[in-house]
Amino acid sequence: MTIQELGERIKTEVSKAVVGQEGPIEQVLVALLARGHVLLEGVPGVAKTLLAKAIAHCLGCTFKRVQFTPDLMPADITGTNVFDLNTRTFRLVAGPIFTNILLADEINRTPPKTQAALLEAMEERTVTVDGVGHPLSAIFLVLATQNPIEYEGTYPLPEAQQDRFLMKVAVGYPSAEEEATILRRHHQGFDPHDFAQAGLSQVTDESGLLAAREELARQTVRDEVIAYVAEIVRRTRESPHALLGGSPRAAVALLMCSKALAALRGRDYVTPDDVQETVVPVLRHRVMLKPEAEIEGLGPERLIGNVLAAVAVPR
Repeated sequence: MTIQELGERIKTEVSKAVVGQEGPIEQVLVALLARGHVLLEGVPGVAKTLLAKAIAHCLGCTFKRVQFTPDLMPADITGTNVFDLNTRTFRLVAGPIFTNILLADEINRTPPKTQAALLEAMEERTVTVDGVGHPLSAIFLVLATQNPIEYEGTYPLPEAQQDRFLMKVAVGYPSAEEEATILRRHHQGFDPHDFAQAGLSQVTDESGLLAAREELARQTVRDEVIAYVAEIVRRTRESPHALLGGSPRAAVALLMCSKALAALRGRDYVTPDDVQETVVPVLRHRVMLKPEAEIEGLGPERLIGNVLAAVAVPR
């Protein structure tokens, strides 16, 4: 099965549970292929959690959800060592982070100390408990959600933590037609928690996803496209409106996401169009604006658009 066929089958299955949201679904698949984590941002009720659960089901992955709250402790995520009276030794009681796909729901509602418990796992796919490292699954993926409107009782993610996310995906409201479809489904008895009733099927498994990632490594990227990626990220640093621009990690993320998108579109080579389609979700959370730019209403998306317009597109 090619990457394009895999992507189309997953989209078809997920659409049985999630109406619309084609863009966010594709972007999550891009992150999966590119070995990255996703920050899903949207108001409550736009199917962020349902999207994560549906994708995990179609991939045949283990899935766990953690509801982030102000009293959540790091050990509640990573697990802890307990003394076993029978063996007279300590053994690890694994936390929910030991899974394939972890949904960190409302990640900005927990203090920085607990948010930081995810940093090592997201970057190195290892969890250290009492000085001992424990490897995570090869396809470990964090899907974190946050509400962009509600700020009371929240702890905004530090820049270092945001940079661990490969993409920040905006999940918006459905169109009028899509919302009518949602209503008709619920009128007919649709249960979003019953995937068997919705007819969702498993499309692949862990080995299939790992094989797709290996296939991604064979994508062709011309030097002109690599230079294009580097120039876009460099210009975000040099913008007079930016306090902080994209790092070299951001440039790597943009390249890997462009390769994944090209493969999902059925190509074995990357075009500038692939770069342009992935640049906003890859960079929007990595660009920090100066206060005067924010006062003038210049958002990260607009700054990135200005950078794209100023960089010559390779032929």
